Order: sequence, then structure tokens, then C-alpha cells
Amino acid sequence: RYKGPRLSDQRSTIVIMTIKLRIFYLAPLLLASCVQTTRRPEKMKMDCYKDVKGTIYDYEALAINGKERIQFKQYAGKHVLFVNVATYCGLTIQYPELNALQEELKPLGLVVLGFPCNQFGKQEPGENLEILPGLKYVRPGGGYLPNFQLFAKGDVNGEKEQKIFTFLKHACPHPSEIVVSNKHIYWEPIKVHDIRWNFEKFLVGPNGVPVMRWFHQAPISTVKADIMMYLKQFKTK
Repeated sequence: RYKGPRLSDQRSTIVIMTIKLRIFYLAPLLLASCVQTTRRPEKMKMDCYKDVKGTIYDYEALAINGKERIQFKQYAGKHVLFVNVATYCGLTIQYPELNALQEELKPLGLVVLGFPCNQFGKQEPGENLEILPGLKYVRPGGGYLPNFQLFAKGDVNGEKEQKIFTFLKHACPHPSEIVVSNKHIYWEPIKVHDIRWNFEKFLVGPNGVPVMRWFHQAPISTVKADIMMYLKQFKTK
């Protein structure tokens, strides 16, 4: 006999309603901040420093489920692409492209890792449990689910930045001297190597050392071409 909706269904409904309310109240801010800067930098990519000390294997991060701490040493021998992501950004269209990149280059040892962040135009306003439903039903929507590991929402710049991003930023110069408008960024202090916007990317080699860094406006097609060129050196070994 029917006894009403299951608790899991009720929770899902509450999460979706919460997401819709957030979008309604934050829409003006999100739309305005998506504009940020349209000026393109002179370079889309920069190689990382050759004398980097340490590796990503010295660090770990909390998975999006909030329960599991993932140590990056489990990716030893892999080519790892770190991406700071956001659900309600003009660049959120890169999510499906990242899925395709992961699917195509996984046989070559590529692993994509996503790190939700709310420091750029407040475009990741939800709690951790709201992020996956937001991606599935809102943006990109259409039932989208990432095929790569997402981590708990956190800072990538400023006093509370995640340690892995402190390491990555110090290892790689930024491709652009452009800094977005102060009204769209939410951290202090501001430093020269800071991430400028959602969907910047860092590639780390199979030895755990950062290799290259991309500006957020770099198309995924460009990122893919750069990675493929980089991977050629491993085919001859």
C-alpha cells in the first residue's frame, strides 16, 4: 500500500527547490558577473617553472561527498588536469567538454579533477550536496553528470585557499597579467599568481610535478591540442 514519498525522494525535491530559489535570487548577480572581462590575454598557456620543489603527492583534498579524503599520490604515474569549476558561469559549457576530454584521453593516462569554487562572481553558491543536482538539472542540465572526480567546494585564492592550489600556483606563472574587476572577486590578499576566474587549468605530469597552466578563456580544443603535443614524448619511451 502506498505510504507517501520516500525520504530520499523528499530530500531530492528539497535540494532541487533550494537550487531553484538560489538561482532566482542570485540571477542578477550571476548574469552580471559572467561578463567579467572579454579582453583576451597575449598567451593562453604558460609552462611551469623547471625548479619546482615537491609534488602533488604531498597533498590531499576532501571529495564532494564530504566524507572521503583523497590523497593525490593515488594518481602517481597519471597525467592530472586540475580545474577550478563553477555551476553558474558562462564557462560552465566546458563541463561536457571536460567529460569528452576525460573519455578520449583516459586511455593515455589523463585524469581530470574538478574543484568547485565560489570566489569568482559567486557562481558556485550552493552547498556541496546541491552541486551535482545543479549540474544535472540546471547548468549544463539535460541530465549531465561529470565522469571525473569532483571535490568539496573550497577556496583557490586568498587566506583560506586549499594547499594544493598554493602549490600549483607557485609552480606555474600565470599566462595573463589581466586581473578581473574587484567587484567580481572575493578574496584577500590578491597575488600575482592567483587564479583569475573559473575553469583555469593546471596539467601535472606522471611524476607529480606541474607542467603547464592555461588561462580560463583557453578553449578545451586548445587545451586538448597542448596535452596531445605534450603526451607525444611518452609514446617514444
